[in-house]
Amino acid sequence: MKFTEEHNAIRETIARFIDTEINPYADQWEADGIFPAHELFKKMGDLGLLGIAKPLEYGGMGLDYSYQIVFSEELGRIASGGVSMAIGVQTDMATPALARFGSDELRREFLAPAIAGDAVFSIAVSEPHAGSDVAAIKTTAKKDGDDYIINGTKMWITNSTQADYLCLLANTSDDKPHLNKSLIIVPTNTPGVSFSERLNKLGMRSSDTAQVFFDDVRVPQKNLIGEEGHGFIYQMLQFQEERLFAAAGGLKGMEDCINKTIEYTRERQIFGQSVLDNQVVHFRMAELQTEVEALRALVYNAVEGYIDGEDVTRKASMAKLKVGRLLREVSDSCMQYWGGMGYMWDNPVARAYRDSRLTSIGGGADEVMLSIICKTMGILPGRKK
Repeated sequence: MKFTEEHNAIRETIARFIDTEINPYADQWEADGIFPAHELFKKMGDLGLLGIAKPLEYGGMGLDYSYQIVFSEELGRIASGGVSMAIGVQTDMATPALARFGSDELRREFLAPAIAGDAVFSIAVSEPHAGSDVAAIKTTAKKDGDDYIINGTKMWITNSTQADYLCLLANTSDDKPHLNKSLIIVPTNTPGVSFSERLNKLGMRSSDTAQVFFDDVRVPQKNLIGEEGHGFIYQMLQFQEERLFAAAGGLKGMEDCINKTIEYTRERQIFGQSVLDNQVVHFRMAELQTEVEALRALVYNAVEGYIDGEDVTRKASMAKLKVGRLLREVSDSCMQYWGGMGYMWDNPVARAYRDSRLTSIGGGADEVMLSIICKTMGILPGRKK
Protein backbone atom coordinates (compact mmCIF):
# COMPACT_ATOMS: atom_id res chain seq x y z
CA MET A 1 0.00 0.00 0.00
CA LYS A 2 1.58 3.26 -1.15
CA PHE A 3 -0.18 5.94 0.81
CA THR A 4 -0.57 9.39 -0.73
CA GLU A 5 -0.86 12.80 0.89
CA GLU A 6 -4.62 12.38 0.58
CA HIS A 7 -4.49 9.11 2.54
CA ASN A 8 -2.44 10.80 5.23
CA ALA A 9 -4.80 13.78 5.37
CA ILE A 10 -7.73 11.47 6.05
CA ARG A 11 -5.70 9.66 8.71
CA GLU A 12 -4.78 12.94 10.41
CA THR A 13 -8.36 14.23 10.26
CA ILE A 14 -9.87 11.19 11.94
CA ALA A 15 -7.02 11.08 14.48
CA ARG A 16 -7.72 14.69 15.51
CA PHE A 17 -11.43 13.99 15.64
CA ILE A 18 -10.91 10.99 17.92
CA ASP A 19 -8.63 12.97 20.22
CA THR A 20 -11.06 15.89 20.57
CA GLU A 21 -14.57 14.49 20.05
CA ILE A 22 -14.43 10.85 21.19
CA ASN A 23 -11.69 9.81 23.61
CA PRO A 24 -12.33 12.59 26.16
CA TYR A 25 -15.88 11.21 26.57
CA ALA A 26 -15.20 7.48 26.19
CA ASP A 27 -15.21 6.69 29.92
CA GLN A 28 -18.53 8.44 30.44
CA TRP A 29 -20.10 6.66 27.47
CA GLU A 30 -18.84 3.34 28.84
CA ALA A 31 -20.50 4.11 32.18
CA ASP A 32 -23.72 5.24 30.46
CA GLY A 33 -23.89 2.14 28.25
CA ILE A 34 -24.58 4.32 25.21
CA PHE A 35 -23.03 7.19 23.24
CA PRO A 36 -24.85 10.02 21.40
CA ALA A 37 -24.81 8.51 17.92
CA HIS A 38 -26.79 11.25 16.18
CA GLU A 39 -24.61 14.00 17.60
CA LEU A 40 -21.34 12.20 16.89
CA PHE A 41 -22.29 10.98 13.42
CA LYS A 42 -23.41 14.46 12.39
CA LYS A 43 -20.00 15.84 13.32
CA MET A 44 -18.35 13.07 11.32
CA GLY A 45 -20.68 13.63 8.39
CA ASP A 46 -19.82 17.32 8.33
CA LEU A 47 -16.15 16.32 7.90
CA GLY A 48 -17.01 13.86 5.12
CA LEU A 49 -15.86 10.88 7.18
CA LEU A 50 -18.97 8.71 6.73
CA GLY A 51 -18.80 8.50 2.95
CA ILE A 52 -15.13 8.18 2.05
CA ALA A 53 -15.66 5.34 -0.44
CA LYS A 54 -19.28 6.20 -1.25
CA PRO A 55 -20.48 7.80 -4.51
CA LEU A 56 -20.07 11.53 -5.04
CA GLU A 57 -23.69 11.87 -6.20
CA TYR A 58 -24.95 11.10 -2.70
CA GLY A 59 -22.47 13.18 -0.75
CA GLY A 60 -19.55 10.76 -0.56
CA MET A 61 -15.93 11.37 -1.49
CA GLY A 62 -15.94 8.78 -4.26
CA LEU A 63 -12.51 7.44 -3.24
CA ASP A 64 -11.36 3.85 -3.52
CA TYR A 65 -11.43 1.45 -0.58
CA SER A 66 -7.79 2.06 0.37
CA TYR A 67 -8.90 5.41 1.78
CA GLN A 68 -11.69 3.75 3.74
CA ILE A 69 -9.27 1.24 5.26
CA VAL A 70 -7.03 4.07 6.47
CA PHE A 71 -10.09 5.46 8.22
CA SER A 72 -10.96 2.04 9.65
CA GLU A 73 -7.42 1.47 10.92
CA GLU A 74 -7.39 4.84 12.66
CA LEU A 75 -10.64 4.02 14.47
CA GLY A 76 -8.59 1.50 16.45
CA ARG A 77 -7.29 4.48 18.44
CA ILE A 78 -10.71 4.98 20.03
CA ALA A 79 -10.59 4.19 23.74
CA SER A 80 -13.96 2.42 23.61
CA GLY A 81 -14.51 -0.47 21.23
CA GLY A 82 -18.27 0.05 21.19
CA VAL A 83 -17.93 3.44 19.53
CA SER A 84 -15.61 2.26 16.76
CA MET A 85 -17.89 -0.73 16.14
CA ALA A 86 -20.95 1.52 15.89
CA ILE A 87 -19.20 3.77 13.37
CA GLY A 88 -18.22 0.69 11.37
CA VAL A 89 -21.84 -0.44 11.29
CA GLN A 90 -22.75 2.88 9.68
CA THR A 91 -19.94 2.90 7.11
CA ASP A 92 -18.96 -0.72 6.40
CA MET A 93 -21.83 -2.98 7.42
CA ALA A 94 -25.25 -1.41 6.91
CA THR A 95 -24.63 0.76 3.82
CA PRO A 96 -22.25 -0.96 1.33
CA ALA A 97 -25.03 -2.95 -0.38
CA LEU A 98 -27.27 0.13 -0.50
CA ALA A 99 -24.46 2.14 -2.11
CA ARG A 100 -23.64 -0.59 -4.62
CA PHE A 101 -27.02 -2.05 -5.55
CA GLY A 102 -29.69 0.41 -4.42
CA SER A 103 -31.78 2.36 -6.90
CA ASP A 104 -31.04 6.05 -7.39
CA GLU A 105 -34.25 6.88 -5.53
CA LEU A 106 -33.32 4.63 -2.62
CA ARG A 107 -29.82 6.05 -2.38
CA ARG A 108 -31.07 9.62 -2.44
CA GLU A 109 -33.60 8.87 0.29
CA PHE A 110 -31.47 6.74 2.61
CA LEU A 111 -27.77 6.69 1.65
CA ALA A 112 -27.38 10.47 1.38
CA PRO A 113 -28.52 11.12 4.99
CA ALA A 114 -26.33 8.27 6.24
CA ILE A 115 -23.28 9.86 4.60
CA ALA A 116 -24.23 13.33 5.88
CA GLY A 117 -24.63 11.99 9.41
CA ASP A 118 -28.28 12.98 9.47
CA ALA A 119 -29.41 9.37 9.97
CA VAL A 120 -28.14 6.43 12.01
CA PHE A 121 -28.16 2.97 10.41
CA SER A 122 -28.20 -0.58 11.78
CA ILE A 123 -27.66 -3.89 10.02
CA ALA A 124 -30.39 -6.36 11.02
CA VAL A 125 -29.32 -9.88 10.05
CA SER A 126 -28.72 -12.06 13.13
CA GLU A 127 -31.62 -13.75 14.91
CA PRO A 128 -31.81 -15.57 18.27
CA HIS A 129 -31.38 -18.95 16.54
CA ALA A 130 -29.34 -17.74 13.54
CA GLY A 131 -26.12 -15.83 14.15
CA SER A 132 -23.33 -16.93 11.85
CA ASP A 133 -25.77 -19.25 10.02
CA VAL A 134 -27.31 -16.48 7.95
CA ALA A 135 -29.23 -18.91 5.73
CA ALA A 136 -31.29 -20.03 8.75
CA ILE A 137 -33.05 -16.70 9.42
CA LYS A 138 -36.85 -16.88 9.79
CA THR A 139 -37.95 -13.24 9.48
CA THR A 140 -40.34 -12.92 6.54
CA ALA A 141 -41.34 -10.10 4.20
CA LYS A 142 -44.47 -11.04 2.25
CA LYS A 143 -45.93 -9.00 -0.58
CA ASP A 144 -49.23 -7.22 -0.08
CA GLY A 145 -50.09 -4.89 -2.94
CA ASP A 146 -47.14 -2.51 -3.34
CA ASP A 147 -45.83 -3.25 0.15
CA TYR A 148 -44.00 -5.89 2.15
CA ILE A 149 -45.48 -7.10 5.44
CA ILE A 150 -42.58 -8.01 7.74
CA ASN A 151 -42.77 -10.37 10.73
CA GLY A 152 -39.98 -11.77 12.86
CA THR A 153 -37.22 -10.73 15.23
CA LYS A 154 -33.56 -9.75 15.06
CA MET A 155 -31.01 -10.11 17.84
CA TRP A 156 -27.78 -8.34 18.97
CA ILE A 157 -28.45 -5.37 16.70
CA THR A 158 -25.84 -2.61 17.14
CA ASN A 159 -27.06 1.02 17.04
CA SER A 160 -30.63 -0.32 17.14
CA THR A 161 -32.18 1.86 19.83
CA GLN A 162 -30.83 5.01 18.16
CA ALA A 163 -31.22 3.88 14.54
CA ASP A 164 -33.37 5.73 12.04
CA TYR A 165 -33.12 2.91 9.50
CA LEU A 166 -32.44 -0.82 9.46
CA CYS A 167 -30.84 -2.68 6.58
CA LEU A 168 -32.93 -5.80 7.08
CA LEU A 169 -32.32 -9.28 5.69
CA ALA A 170 -35.60 -11.20 5.36
CA ASN A 171 -37.08 -14.15 3.51
CA THR A 172 -39.18 -12.87 0.61
CA SER A 173 -40.11 -16.26 -0.88
CA ASP A 174 -40.24 -19.98 -0.12
CA ASP A 175 -37.31 -20.76 -2.43
CA LYS A 176 -34.04 -22.37 -1.32
CA PRO A 177 -32.35 -20.64 1.66
CA HIS A 178 -29.69 -18.96 -0.49
CA LEU A 179 -32.21 -17.76 -3.08
CA ASN A 180 -35.15 -16.55 -0.98
CA LYS A 181 -33.63 -13.61 0.87
CA SER A 182 -33.72 -9.89 0.19
CA LEU A 183 -32.27 -6.74 1.77
CA ILE A 184 -34.90 -4.13 2.63
CA ILE A 185 -34.59 -0.67 4.21
CA VAL A 186 -36.95 -0.39 7.18
CA PRO A 187 -37.46 2.97 8.96
CA THR A 188 -37.53 2.30 12.69
CA ASN A 189 -40.50 4.65 13.23
CA THR A 190 -42.70 2.34 11.15
CA PRO A 191 -45.68 0.98 13.14
CA GLY A 192 -44.97 -2.54 14.38
CA VAL A 193 -41.24 -2.04 14.94
CA SER A 194 -40.27 -2.31 18.61
CA PHE A 195 -37.15 -2.92 20.69
CA SER A 196 -36.13 -4.75 23.82
CA GLU A 197 -34.28 -3.05 26.63
CA ARG A 198 -30.60 -2.51 25.84
CA LEU A 199 -28.75 -5.81 26.19
CA ASN A 200 -26.27 -6.17 29.05
CA LYS A 201 -23.09 -7.17 27.23
CA LEU A 202 -19.71 -8.36 28.48
CA GLY A 203 -17.87 -5.75 26.41
CA MET A 204 -18.56 -3.02 23.86
CA ARG A 205 -20.38 -1.34 26.74
CA SER A 206 -20.72 2.06 25.05
CA SER A 207 -22.74 0.74 22.09
CA ASP A 208 -26.51 0.27 22.31
CA THR A 209 -27.50 -3.26 21.34
CA ALA A 210 -31.03 -4.64 21.46
CA GLN A 211 -33.43 -7.20 20.09
CA VAL A 212 -35.74 -5.85 17.37
CA PHE A 213 -39.30 -7.10 16.85
CA PHE A 214 -41.37 -6.83 13.65
CA ASP A 215 -45.13 -7.27 14.01
CA ASP A 216 -46.94 -6.82 10.68
CA VAL A 217 -44.56 -4.03 9.69
CA ARG A 218 -45.60 -2.51 6.38
CA VAL A 219 -42.93 -0.95 4.14
CA PRO A 220 -43.10 -0.14 0.41
CA GLN A 221 -41.51 -2.63 -1.98
CA LYS A 222 -39.46 0.23 -3.41
CA ASN A 223 -37.35 -0.07 -0.25
CA LEU A 224 -35.88 -3.27 -1.67
CA ILE A 225 -32.13 -3.06 -2.28
CA GLY A 226 -31.29 -4.37 -5.75
CA GLU A 227 -33.12 -7.49 -6.90
CA GLU A 228 -35.46 -9.62 -4.85
CA GLY A 229 -33.92 -12.96 -3.89
CA HIS A 230 -30.35 -11.61 -4.13
CA GLY A 231 -30.14 -10.59 -0.50
CA PHE A 232 -27.94 -13.47 0.59
CA ILE A 233 -25.42 -12.67 -2.15
CA TYR A 234 -25.50 -8.96 -1.33
CA GLN A 235 -24.99 -9.71 2.36
CA MET A 236 -22.03 -11.98 1.64
CA LEU A 237 -20.46 -9.15 -0.39
CA GLN A 238 -21.27 -6.72 2.40
CA PHE A 239 -19.52 -9.10 4.82
CA GLN A 240 -16.27 -8.63 2.89
CA GLU A 241 -16.11 -4.96 3.85
CA GLU A 242 -17.26 -5.75 7.39
CA ARG A 243 -14.47 -8.29 7.82
CA LEU A 244 -11.81 -6.03 6.35
CA PHE A 245 -13.05 -3.27 8.65
CA ALA A 246 -12.75 -5.58 11.66
CA ALA A 247 -9.22 -6.63 10.71
CA ALA A 248 -8.00 -3.09 10.06
CA GLY A 249 -9.81 -1.71 13.07
CA GLY A 250 -7.99 -4.05 15.43
CA LEU A 251 -4.46 -3.03 14.47
CA LYS A 252 -4.00 0.22 16.36
CA GLY A 253 -5.96 -1.01 19.34
CA MET A 254 -3.49 -3.88 19.71
CA GLU A 255 -0.55 -1.53 19.30
CA ASP A 256 -2.05 0.67 21.98
CA CYS A 257 -2.23 -2.31 24.36
CA ILE A 258 1.39 -3.17 23.60
CA ASN A 259 2.62 0.41 24.04
CA LYS A 260 0.69 1.00 27.26
CA THR A 261 2.04 -2.27 28.63
CA ILE A 262 5.59 -1.30 27.72
CA GLU A 263 5.15 2.03 29.52
CA TYR A 264 3.69 0.39 32.62
CA THR A 265 6.21 -2.45 32.85
CA ARG A 266 9.10 -0.05 32.31
CA GLU A 267 8.05 1.89 35.42
CA ARG A 268 6.91 -1.07 37.53
CA GLN A 269 9.73 -2.42 39.71
CA ILE A 270 9.87 -6.00 40.94
CA PHE A 271 12.77 -7.94 42.42
CA GLY A 272 15.11 -4.99 41.95
CA GLN A 273 14.45 -4.29 38.25
CA SER A 274 11.68 -3.12 35.97
CA VAL A 275 9.20 -5.75 34.84
CA LEU A 276 10.09 -4.88 31.24
CA ASP A 277 13.73 -5.85 31.79
CA ASN A 278 12.72 -9.48 32.23
CA GLN A 279 13.45 -11.24 28.96
CA VAL A 280 10.11 -13.05 28.97
CA VAL A 281 8.38 -9.65 28.94
CA HIS A 282 10.34 -7.69 26.35
CA PHE A 283 10.59 -10.73 24.07
CA ARG A 284 6.81 -11.15 24.31
CA MET A 285 6.25 -7.51 23.35
CA ALA A 286 8.45 -8.04 20.30
CA GLU A 287 6.54 -11.18 19.33
CA LEU A 288 3.17 -9.47 19.62
CA GLN A 289 4.25 -6.44 17.59
CA THR A 290 5.57 -8.78 14.89
CA GLU A 291 2.17 -10.51 14.72
CA VAL A 292 0.40 -7.16 14.38
CA GLU A 293 2.67 -6.13 11.50
CA ALA A 294 2.07 -9.45 9.75
CA LEU A 295 -1.70 -8.95 10.03
CA ARG A 296 -1.37 -5.39 8.72
CA ALA A 297 0.42 -6.73 5.64
CA LEU A 298 -2.38 -9.26 5.04
CA VAL A 299 -5.04 -6.58 5.40
CA TYR A 300 -3.31 -4.20 3.00
CA ASN A 301 -2.80 -7.00 0.49
CA ALA A 302 -6.48 -7.96 0.67
CA VAL A 303 -7.53 -4.34 0.22
CA GLU A 304 -5.35 -3.98 -2.88
CA GLY A 305 -7.04 -7.04 -4.35
CA TYR A 306 -10.49 -5.73 -3.44
CA ILE A 307 -9.78 -2.43 -5.18
CA ASP A 308 -8.62 -4.34 -8.27
CA GLY A 309 -11.91 -6.24 -8.39
CA GLU A 310 -10.54 -9.55 -7.16
CA ASP A 311 -12.55 -12.00 -5.07
CA VAL A 312 -10.90 -11.51 -1.69
CA THR A 313 -13.21 -13.85 0.23
CA ARG A 314 -10.28 -16.02 1.33
CA LYS A 315 -8.01 -13.18 2.40
CA ALA A 316 -10.80 -11.22 4.11
CA SER A 317 -11.80 -14.37 6.00
CA MET A 318 -8.18 -15.05 6.95
CA ALA A 319 -7.77 -11.48 8.18
CA LYS A 320 -11.01 -11.66 10.18
CA LEU A 321 -9.95 -15.00 11.71
CA LYS A 322 -6.48 -13.70 12.54
CA VAL A 323 -7.59 -10.42 14.08
CA GLY A 324 -10.11 -12.12 16.35
CA ARG A 325 -7.52 -14.53 17.67
CA LEU A 326 -4.70 -11.99 17.85
CA LEU A 327 -6.83 -9.46 19.74
CA ARG A 328 -7.43 -12.08 22.40
CA GLU A 329 -3.76 -13.04 22.50
CA VAL A 330 -2.49 -9.47 22.74
CA SER A 331 -4.95 -8.29 25.39
CA ASP A 332 -4.53 -11.45 27.46
CA SER A 333 -0.74 -11.37 27.26
CA CYS A 334 -0.56 -7.68 28.11
CA MET A 335 -2.99 -8.00 31.00
CA GLN A 336 -0.72 -10.61 32.58
CA TYR A 337 2.13 -8.12 32.87
CA TRP A 338 -0.05 -5.53 34.60
CA GLY A 339 -0.63 -7.95 37.46
CA GLY A 340 -3.44 -6.97 39.80
CA MET A 341 -3.79 -3.57 38.12
CA GLY A 342 -4.71 -5.33 34.90
CA TYR A 343 -7.71 -6.95 36.58
CA MET A 344 -9.32 -3.63 37.44
CA TRP A 345 -12.49 -2.81 35.47
CA ASP A 346 -11.31 0.63 34.35
CA ASN A 347 -7.88 -0.52 33.22
CA PRO A 348 -7.51 0.16 29.44
CA VAL A 349 -6.08 -3.30 28.77
CA ALA A 350 -8.93 -4.91 30.73
CA ARG A 351 -11.40 -2.95 28.58
CA ALA A 352 -9.62 -4.13 25.43
CA TYR A 353 -9.76 -7.70 26.80
CA ARG A 354 -13.56 -7.45 27.17
CA ASP A 355 -14.25 -5.55 23.96
CA SER A 356 -12.03 -7.62 21.69
CA ARG A 357 -13.66 -10.95 22.53
CA LEU A 358 -16.60 -10.14 20.27
CA THR A 359 -14.42 -10.09 17.17
CA SER A 360 -14.19 -13.88 17.07
CA ILE A 361 -18.00 -14.13 17.35
CA GLY A 362 -19.63 -11.27 15.44
CA GLY A 363 -19.56 -10.89 11.67
CA GLY A 364 -18.99 -14.63 11.28
CA ALA A 365 -17.46 -16.73 14.04
CA ASP A 366 -13.90 -18.08 13.81
CA GLU A 367 -15.27 -21.50 12.89
CA VAL A 368 -17.23 -20.02 9.99
CA MET A 369 -14.10 -18.22 8.77
CA LEU A 370 -12.21 -21.52 8.89
CA SER A 371 -14.96 -23.23 6.90
CA ILE A 372 -14.85 -20.48 4.25
CA ILE A 373 -11.06 -20.72 4.02
CA CYS A 374 -11.25 -24.51 3.75
CA LYS A 375 -13.84 -24.19 0.99
CA THR A 376 -11.59 -21.86 -1.02
CA MET A 377 -8.76 -24.37 -0.55
CA GLY A 378 -10.93 -27.25 -1.79
CA ILE A 379 -10.60 -29.23 1.46
CA LEU A 380 -14.02 -28.71 3.04
CA PRO A 381 -15.87 -32.05 3.16
CA GLY A 382 -19.17 -32.17 1.31
CA ARG A 383 -22.39 -32.51 3.26
CA LYS A 384 -23.67 -36.04 3.68
CA LYS A 385 -27.05 -36.57 2.05
